[in-house]
Amino acid sequence: MPRRRIRVTGAAEAPLRAALRALRTELDVPESFAPGVLAEAARAPRLPSHDETDIPLFTIDPPTSRDLDQAMHLSRRPGGFRVRYAIADVAAFVVPGGALDAEAHRRVTTLYFPDEKVPLHPAELSEGPASLLPDQTCPAVLWTLDLDADGRTETTDVRRALVRSRAKLDYAHVQKQIDEGTAEEPLALLKDIGLLREGLEVERGGISLNVPEQEIVEKDGTYELAYRAPLPADGWNAQISLLTGMAAAELMLAHGTGVLRTLPAAPDGAVGRLRRTAKALHIDWPHHVSYAQLIRSLDPHQPHHAAFLQECTTLLRGAGYTVFRDGVLPEVTSHAAVAAPYAHCTAPLRRLADRYASEICLAAVAEQAPPHWVLAALGELPKEMADGTRRQGTVERECVDIVEAALLKDRIGEVFDGCVVDVQEREPTVGTVQLESPAVFARLVGGPAPLPLGERLRVRLTQADPGTAKVRFAPA
Repeated sequence: MPRRRIRVTGAAEAPLRAALRALRTELDVPESFAPGVLAEAARAPRLPSHDETDIPLFTIDPPTSRDLDQAMHLSRRPGGFRVRYAIADVAAFVVPGGALDAEAHRRVTTLYFPDEKVPLHPAELSEGPASLLPDQTCPAVLWTLDLDADGRTETTDVRRALVRSRAKLDYAHVQKQIDEGTAEEPLALLKDIGLLREGLEVERGGISLNVPEQEIVEKDGTYELAYRAPLPADGWNAQISLLTGMAAAELMLAHGTGVLRTLPAAPDGAVGRLRRTAKALHIDWPHHVSYAQLIRSLDPHQPHHAAFLQECTTLLRGAGYTVFRDGVLPEVTSHAAVAAPYAHCTAPLRRLADRYASEICLAAVAEQAPPHWVLAALGELPKEMADGTRRQGTVERECVDIVEAALLKDRIGEVFDGCVVDVQEREPTVGTVQLESPAVFARLVGGPAPLPLGERLRVRLTQADPGTAKVRFAPA
């Protein structure tokens, strides 16, 4: 599922980048690996005997990415399609209970800052022999998903295999080839299968957020905010990952042991706040239109729509990890945004839980019990993932504050149009304002009267300091 993505450019000594470095220090973010961890990362992997290097797999990632978790090959078969989806086999490199394993449990996820990332595993591993880089033979967890003509899953297989990707593609290149009709069939089918899966998503009531990437660019001593809207190919690629995560969840539920990614329905208060945000951004949201319908009507190329899609990620904050075993199924098995059972299993280089999900699915297909090291870790895994997700959320929120402060630092005293989207119950003179332009959220501290929740309001910028990561407004 999406996260809020922000990218900055500019000199390393610029105030914004200095503030981001200070944030990493403040949050005690580990930016280096101990020698023992690096030594284990350099060990040769355990290689599978099954060889599937003849499958001409390809990857689709941002151009600069090197930690490639997934590679695919798509083909037609009688009555439907075949999806071959290779996932980096991190467990082939990690010794359970070793230094590398312990460090992964400490970090839990890769942390993304606007100027750099702090990886879950050493780059020597995640951007080297464990990555599905082109022309590199490496171990993988290979999924084979046979779909019918409507894109529904008919059969699922997963096994360890040696694979070899043939090409590292990026989204713009993929979109161009498909649009121009020059893509070979394995790539051209990404659109066909992606559209079918998007149709099934609508049918079951699921929602995919096409969250734009925010970019803040330093220019002549000031900063400008822009959005990079996702391409259709981004969504089609995401559907292959969702398809695999749903297949993994079904395997787990059928065999009685697993770790699901679950999300309850959003509370009314959260949806109400989002409605006020829509109002602030001049997005028409009639009461008879559902959240899912509204999302599908938005154009991420429009700045106000892009800003709204960014804020829609707040409805995903209630997601968690649900573990079950010995055939005792949990009370909640579904993910509200997916509208089906779902498991994280396609990003093991960047997320701890995915390594365990792969092992459980491999065992389920083999009709065996999961390895002891997997079962032994399941009890603590939800808490570890929750702690890691909270840390990731803190990083995201603090980075947004820093970026917005940098964007507004030279505009102290200016008046902006906005809308009050939130008011504290115990302090009704304190709340949150959504500006129309630039489309940012910020703290609003009012006067003696309660703030007008849901109403438009002219507000004055009173504070914006990237060094303190705080932006403050007051009623004008």
